[in-house]
Amino acid sequence: MTTDISQIRPAALAYRYEFAPDEVTDIVACTKTHGFCVVRGLLPDSLVDILQSEVRRVVDPNGTLGPGESRTHLSFIEEATEVWEPWLGHKPFMNLHHTLLGTDQICFHRSAAIIRNPGSAPVGWHTDWCGQSDRPPRNTGEVLNRGLWPSGKWFYITGSRPSHGGLCVIADSHAEDWRGPAGFELTTDRRSFYPADNEGEKRYDGFDIPGLVPLFTDPGDCIIFAHRTFHGAFPNREDHQRLSCAVGFRAKKHAIDAPWDLPESSRLFIDALPERFKTYTEGYTGIDPTFNLKGAAAA
Repeated sequence: MTTDISQIRPAALAYRYEFAPDEVTDIVACTKTHGFCVVRGLLPDSLVDILQSEVRRVVDPNGTLGPGESRTHLSFIEEATEVWEPWLGHKPFMNLHHTLLGTDQICFHRSAAIIRNPGSAPVGWHTDWCGQSDRPPRNTGEVLNRGLWPSGKWFYITGSRPSHGGLCVIADSHAEDWRGPAGFELTTDRRSFYPADNEGEKRYDGFDIPGLVPLFTDPGDCIIFAHRTFHGAFPNREDHQRLSCAVGFRAKKHAIDAPWDLPESSRLFIDALPERFKTYTEGYTGIDPTFNLKGAAAA
C-alpha cells in the first residue's frame, strides 16, 4: 500500500501530546503512558540558528554530501564548540533532562547530528533500544542502548513534517508486551517489524501503519520518545536540507563499562569544555565507531 505523504496531517488523538516547557509533570506522564511527546518552544531562535550552523559545519564540513544522501555524526557535542555555552547553559533544556531522569546528577550519554538532503530515502521503522542480554555487545548500540537507557530527545531544527523527512512514531509501542502493529510481525531481535505476509524480516519503511503519529514541529521544539518507542522518518521531498541533532544524558548512577578506551576526541572534548560543564563528563564513555566493525568481524 502506497501512502501519499503530501496528504498526511497531524494526528487527532484523544489526549494531548504537545506541552510547554514548564508542564513537566504532563511531559513525564505522556512519555510514560504513550511513549512520546513534543515540548513546544524549548529553544530560542538564536540557539536554533547556532545549532543549524554547527550541524552543517560538523557533519558536512567540506560540503561533499550529494543529492539524495544522508550523513550522521555520532559524537556531535564533542565538535560543536559553538553550542556548548548556549545549549548546556540553557536552563529549560537542562531542567527537562533533570526531570525525565529524576536527578540533577547526570552525565553525557551520547549525541548525534544528521543531515538529510533533498531526495533522501525514508528511514525504516525501528526502536533504538537494544534489549537486555548476557551476550557480549556486538556494536556501540548494544553497549549504550541496552537496559534502561535514557529516552530520545531530538531537535528537528529545520522543522518536522512528512514532506521534509519528518519523524513519526507509533503511539504506545514502548510497552514491554507490545507485539507490533496489526498485520505486522516483529523481527526476531524485536527491533523492527515487517508485513505478516512477507517472506523475510526486512525492516519496513512504509507509512500505512496502525497507530502512526506524524510529528509536526517547529525548529525550537523538542521531540521526546521513550527508549522502546518505535519510530521512523519520511523521505525528504522538499528542496532543502533537513537538519536534526540531539545530546542525551543519563543518571551518573547508571554506570556503563564501555569495551573501548576513551577516544582521543572525547579526551580533547573533556579538556576543552568550560569548567562549569565538566560535571557532565563524569562517566562519559565517548563512542568508538570502529567497535561496530570489530563486533561485526567477531560475529
